[in-house]
Amino acid sequence: MTDQDTQNAVDQFLSEAPLKGFIGGKWVPAESGETFTTSDPGSGQKLADVTAMADADIDKAVAAADSAFKHSGWAEMPANERGVLLHRLADAVEKHRPILARLESLDAGKVLSQATGDIQNFVDTMRYFVEMSQHIQRRTPLAVAGYDARTVRMPWGPCGFIFPWNFPFLLLGWNIAPALAAGNTIVVKPAEDTPLSTLYFAKIAKDVGIPDGVINVVTGYGKTAGAALSSHPGLQRMSFTGSPEVGRMVAEVCGRNLTPVKLELGGKGAAVLFDDVDIEDTAEKLVGAITFHTGQVCCDATRWLIHKPIYDRFVDACKSRLEQVQIGYQLENGTQMGPVVNAKQRERVLGYLEKGQNEGAELVLPGGAAEVSGRDGYYVKPALLAGSLDNVAAREEIFGPVAYLAPFDDEQQAINMVNSSDYGLANSVWTSDLDRANRVAERMIAGNSWINAHNVFAQGVPYAGINKSGIGGGVLSVETYLDYTRSLSVVRPL
Repeated sequence: MTDQDTQNAVDQFLSEAPLKGFIGGKWVPAESGETFTTSDPGSGQKLADVTAMADADIDKAVAAADSAFKHSGWAEMPANERGVLLHRLADAVEKHRPILARLESLDAGKVLSQATGDIQNFVDTMRYFVEMSQHIQRRTPLAVAGYDARTVRMPWGPCGFIFPWNFPFLLLGWNIAPALAAGNTIVVKPAEDTPLSTLYFAKIAKDVGIPDGVINVVTGYGKTAGAALSSHPGLQRMSFTGSPEVGRMVAEVCGRNLTPVKLELGGKGAAVLFDDVDIEDTAEKLVGAITFHTGQVCCDATRWLIHKPIYDRFVDACKSRLEQVQIGYQLENGTQMGPVVNAKQRERVLGYLEKGQNEGAELVLPGGAAEVSGRDGYYVKPALLAGSLDNVAAREEIFGPVAYLAPFDDEQQAINMVNSSDYGLANSVWTSDLDRANRVAERMIAGNSWINAHNVFAQGVPYAGINKSGIGGGVLSVETYLDYTRSLSVVRPL
């Protein structure tokens, strides 16, 4: 597919606006007739009008998912037959990768190469869980005296998903792949800032023959469509990825319905650097991490805790690299860092720089708003702050290309500094001493500890948060697949 073919396909899709929701295999507008606008954060220009759904529309979507679960044959289908359809879906997504990547790049402000990687990640994740579903043991005999007993893993039914705007398609794959492979049906609510790739995915699912109602996509605002979905009593499971503040509200309404809920929330990850690291190599990797998708990554290392003997040299190496980062429009060659997602997010990043400085933080690299020639988008410069970890910029999630630096004297102090955060998603330790690396990794309080790397997501390794970073299981592993099955005990007295 040539670049022009890709652009023509994108233009054709966007020309169908207002883009509708996808319920029961049909494209449907909101009952209210209301729409909202999604825009290109790199230029500020409108991309499309999208239907703004609310309670009545969510009722229809959950009903469609429930009907498909009970009557389409999807849940009862042998895993290999369901796997055939899901492999076709993964193949079709891979075939349409250039279109999906361009839509993702335009909608989220993500550098095109990174968006392309996210689409492939979806494909790989879907294939991973489809293959798992072929081999996992659904029936487990139980050795219980006097009884013929076993447990059976069964799909739950309609599952709800709400995703944020930073990784729309990657997170779609991480979450719906195990649910679909296990035989569940789904209702997905993408973020209002980034609905395009998910809607195009629904089009692909229809084209490859996924039964109507198995996959449903509802679009709208979080306070209406999102609230209606998370509180819907017809869901059997709920998954939310986003901020801790909204996560608490989702958990509360799910608790009222006794709906099991999975929350993947924010983070304030630490990178602990000991004095035996390769300074240049480590600086390169951490600068790459903090600028990837303009720092809008929940598991990023945003607190850099640096052994005092190398503090000044490491800070200088990072500062030099950050000053050379090429900020630009996400579709242009040579761009290393694109815009943040919208004006609100830009103001959030700039606001934390101001608040951090007001509380005494040193501006090692000032950051601030960035200008890109010919583009009226939402651009910011990378920034480095330093000082006490009591500072607001060291405690709270900024979600931008900002790192907070602090020195430490010894291993125990470093561990205490890491564990001073209320979050618990992911940290990393950097050292050539493997014994020390493993020792520190196991003492850092979080769902994930990485050694001499950051942002590591290997299929087969559970990834989840604790404390303020989430509850209810993780992604990318056997445990994830089992989350989307319920256990049924079958017992016969002998």
